[in-house]
Order: sequence, then structure tokens, then C-alpha cells
Amino acid sequence: MRSAAIWLSISLHLGLFLLWASYEGFTYLKPKDKNPEIIEVQLEEPIAKTNSDLSTSQNSDKQPASLVAPSAPTAEEWAFAAKYTLKNSKGYRHTFGQQVRSMMGTAVEGPDQGHVRFRIEIAPNGTVAKVETLWKTSDKAEQLARKAITSMPALPPTPTGKSLIFERTISFTPFASNDAPVYRDDCLPDTPAFGNPFAWDGKSPQEIKKSKPAEKPSPEALAECLKQLPQDSIDGITAEAQRQFDIWSSGKLNQRK
Repeated sequence: MRSAAIWLSISLHLGLFLLWASYEGFTYLKPKDKNPEIIEVQLEEPIAKTNSDLSTSQNSDKQPASLVAPSAPTAEEWAFAAKYTLKNSKGYRHTFGQQVRSMMGTAVEGPDQGHVRFRIEIAPNGTVAKVETLWKTSDKAEQLARKAITSMPALPPTPTGKSLIFERTISFTPFASNDAPVYRDDCLPDTPAFGNPFAWDGKSPQEIKKSKPAEKPSPEALAECLKQLPQDSIDGITAEAQRQFDIWSSGKLNQRK
């Protein structure tokens, strides 16, 4: 009786072992060799575009900025410029620059945009006697400006009857702001040029040099000068405010430690 129970237990365990072995073998069967002629393709999820990619794509489709040339000075503006003697013929210098820029055409954002600064000499009769390039950021701007200067209409005589020598920057860019001048302070004396009071040539006696105070005009001369001042335009006041804002908001002045 005991032996029968033992054999029954052995048979049961042996059957369970065979069932387990057959199950494990089925789950770990090695796949048959793959057919080399069949090419498997694994599809991946598309990569989502980042914000930088989207902005680059949008910028590539964006049209470049442009700015049409300003209108040429009117006969009235040239008439005023031809008689305004204050501040080295300030009105004449501005009107000359406006005339040049008006003949240069539309400025388009890109490699041709930029600035050019000239030293200009105008003879007493209004003839352009000399044009010297001081610096430039665009060959195209210099080329167009020089072409405009050589093909300008006849200019009126200089206000003082003497040669007029000045420097002028021509901006050939769609982001240039209006540079209309403001005349309200032209009767005030010029601030004396700064000089180092401690400069010494090594030979003369050492002394601290005092800067010369600004010369104050007489009340009569000031009143006569004020009669020449024109009424400032809205464009001139706006341009002056923008220049002051650009100066005082400069990062070089407001550097934070």
C-alpha cells in the first residue's frame, strides 16, 4: 500500500515536471532563420519642430525691411539754408545731407545697407570742391552717395560767403531715424573744448590750467541772434528727443556691476 502511494507520488511529480518542461521550451523556442530577401522597416515617430526651427522658417519667409528715400529739399528750405549763418551754417549742412540721401534711392535691409561719413568742402559759390571719405560700413552706400554728390543740382552760395567745411554721415539703412535739426539753442555760446588741466610738456613750469569760461554775448547781440532762429519743426523736436533717449539709454552709460 505504501509503495503504491510512493509510485503514485513519483508519477504525479514526473507528469508535472514534463508539463513544465514542455511549456518552458515552447516559450523559449528560437525563431527560424530569417529570410535574407525580406527587408524589415521600422517606423519612428516624427520629430516635433522646436521653437527655434519655427522662428528660422518664419524669418526665411519674411520680407526684408526697406525705407524709401526722403523727399528732396524744397526751394523754401534751400532759401533758408542759404542765409542761416549760425553754428557753421547748420541749415546748409543739414539740407545738403538731405539732398544727397534723397538721390540715393530706397534702402533695403541686407549686405548693402550701412553708413558713410564724409569730410566735405563747398566753395563760396556753392560748388562742391572736395569730398573725402572718413569711414564707411557699406561700399554701396559710399558709391550711391558719391554718385548723388557729383550729380546734384546747382547749390546756392554758402551763407557766410566763405568756403564751408564740415563732416556729414549719410545713413543708407531702413532703420535710420529722422535727423532734422533743432535750432532753438543756436544762439547760446559753444561749450569750451575740454583740455587736461594737468597736462605738462616736461619743460615749462608746472601749473594747473584753468578752462576758459564760455563767452556770453551781449543782450543786444543775443536779441539780434534770436531773430534769425526759425520755429522748430515737430520732426526736429522728435528727432532730438530720440537722440537724447538713445544716448542716455546706452548700455555704455548704464552698465550694471
